[in-house]
Amino acid sequence: MALPGFRDFYPDDCAFRNAIFSKWREVAHRYGFVEYDGPPLEPLDLFTKKSGQEIVTQLYNFKDKGDREVALRPEMTPTLARLVTARHKDFKKPLKWFSIPQVFRYERQQKGRLREHYQFNCDIIGEAGLEADIELIALVIDTLRAFGLTEKDFVVRLSDRQFWTDFMNAKSIPEDQRYAFIQAIDKSEREPREKTAEKLGPLAAEVFAILDDASTGKSERLDTVETGLRHRGLQDYVKRDYTVVRGLAYYTGVVFEVFDRSGEFRAIAGGGRYDNLLKNLGDVDLPALGFGMGDVVLGEILKKNNSLKNLKKNNGIYVVIADENHRPKAMGLVQQLRDTFGLPVDYPLVPMKVGRQFQAAEDQGRKVAVIVDAETGKGQVVSVKNLASREQTIWSIEDLMKSEVLK
Repeated sequence: MALPGFRDFYPDDCAFRNAIFSKWREVAHRYGFVEYDGPPLEPLDLFTKKSGQEIVTQLYNFKDKGDREVALRPEMTPTLARLVTARHKDFKKPLKWFSIPQVFRYERQQKGRLREHYQFNCDIIGEAGLEADIELIALVIDTLRAFGLTEKDFVVRLSDRQFWTDFMNAKSIPEDQRYAFIQAIDKSEREPREKTAEKLGPLAAEVFAILDDASTGKSERLDTVETGLRHRGLQDYVKRDYTVVRGLAYYTGVVFEVFDRSGEFRAIAGGGRYDNLLKNLGDVDLPALGFGMGDVVLGEILKKNNSLKNLKKNNGIYVVIADENHRPKAMGLVQQLRDTFGLPVDYPLVPMKVGRQFQAAEDQGRKVAVIVDAETGKGQVVSVKNLASREQTIWSIEDLMKSEVLK
């Protein structure tokens, strides 16, 4: 049995997970992002530098055999910052990088949150202009659209961390009280209003007015981002919402979270601009922004919507050996098919009744069966059966290798 909060991936689960990964990569490449990766084990101080000592309670951390304090990565951004600060001069800016790491957090497991998950991370580094924010949010939207989701299924809730910084400056909120102020706003939807009002004190009424009606909060940054998304025809996917502040302290500008419209699930994705993080972690002053999208909540939504349901359909070839006397010829054909088409090609490892072979082909979701029988033994011909239509035709092996019928 797997440890609490961890998952086993049987073949069907793995196929589902890999289908998600494939869509993530497809959309990232379409937007000109390139893939990177890093180690799952990092020095502990890489994470405490960014998030403070309090994060240690949420980590899988220990001393390794070299007496080093290490931790399994809880997120990818610190690793990205380490990689960029080490070699930023080697790359032209802006960097558009993505990764699909497995990340680990020692937290109480609940619906939509486990102690490990895979996360689609996309970051743009070295571009301060808001066009980068627009591009990143468009990428989030198009990623979910690639799974067949529409504006009726999800919404990107846009906010501006700088708006609240300006608000705190205008109200002369002391520095040592600002984290608690932001946290109160961040938790305002999950806590009774009376409790939030108590935390906000004399500013509660003014803050609630903004939270209740986002149009009262003025942000030129959000105006620009919303206009840019409207130019792309994506305006129906976004909504201004100042309750979104992202709990992490390093965000500096436009931030966003993505939710299903039904409100049934946790956030699907979240991110924003973090212009000071690289400087704080590695003394390299480069503007940056990014988002993360986990596979757990997304997978739950896709299963509920019955998306990605045909993972096995129309996939590959099964070689049916109808006459065991011709198994050697069948083995040559299997190799030839694999070499020529690059598709999955399977066959019975031991003698098996023909009916069971066809059943195995269907169970595996194969598109066609290529039948090796006595006629094949007499010459270079095989039968090809489309397993969906049941249509069966005769082909010479030479013509079959040049045809599109197996693709």
